[in-house]
Amino acid sequence: MALADLGRRAGVAGVAIPVILALVYVGGWPLTLLVALLAALGAAELCALAEARGARPLTTMALVATAILVLGAGATPTLDGVAHWGTGAVLLTALLGMVASLGVRWPGDGPLRAVSVTVLAPVYVGVPLAFILLIRRIPEVEAWTHAEALGWAGLAAVLYPLACTWIADATAYFVGSTWGRRKLAPSMSPNKSVEGALASLGGGAAVGALWAVAVDIWFPGAAVTVVGAAVGGVLLSVGAQIGDLVESVLKREAGVKDSGGIFPGHGGALDRLDALIFTVPMAYGILSWLGRLP
Repeated sequence: MALADLGRRAGVAGVAIPVILALVYVGGWPLTLLVALLAALGAAELCALAEARGARPLTTMALVATAILVLGAGATPTLDGVAHWGTGAVLLTALLGMVASLGVRWPGDGPLRAVSVTVLAPVYVGVPLAFILLIRRIPEVEAWTHAEALGWAGLAAVLYPLACTWIADATAYFVGSTWGRRKLAPSMSPNKSVEGALASLGGGAAVGALWAVAVDIWFPGAAVTVVGAAVGGVLLSVGAQIGDLVESVLKREAGVKDSGGIFPGHGGALDRLDALIFTVPMAYGILSWLGRLP
């Protein structure tokens, strides 16, 4: 990686990460609006990848449906709320998309492909990211701490998938680029190695264990275990690698290196969200499970 590119990546991360963490701490509508914006950007980029292969999705409809899904989940941040808004957004998008495609995509612009990608966008991007709002609320639901510290507890909960994903990814990159010899999935992502993938499992486990130790000190009401959180970290690292491979396949099919260019040195929104799309829903299940262990 060129030094200039590395500098751009560091600069963007140095600004974006504190802003994101601050909004996670605040929670509520500020966090919901951030998640909705990122999800909408991801949906737009997914549609652009499809367009590169000749499909003509209803991009505006996909973007609006994705944003509405996340905003609705923010209004009712429960699993039932996500299911309610997710089902409604996907069903309405499918029905309206079919009707709209008759007028603007038939006969020569592939209405079936157009509607399929349009519906995929809120499912692939919107539903998983909406789980960030549910994770943020776990400490309140499960009484991790007193009301005055719920902001910090919510931040700690969301940091579990974020830290496990980011550290697992960084571990895979550095170990793979230094010692990687055997290709993990050369037809999907030629730069990924078996050595890097295995190292990411260790990185996820270590971060999960350290996270549990810190949470036990600051929020003993969480009742998480080091072993459980470490196992969860391994699972999250697996999910992160799968998410990255999925987006790599989409980009290779579209013939592009990055899904977009909104983040200098980092690519597009999907390039930053691909792993989290898989790990965030997984983390919600893992955290819910950890909170019920004896």
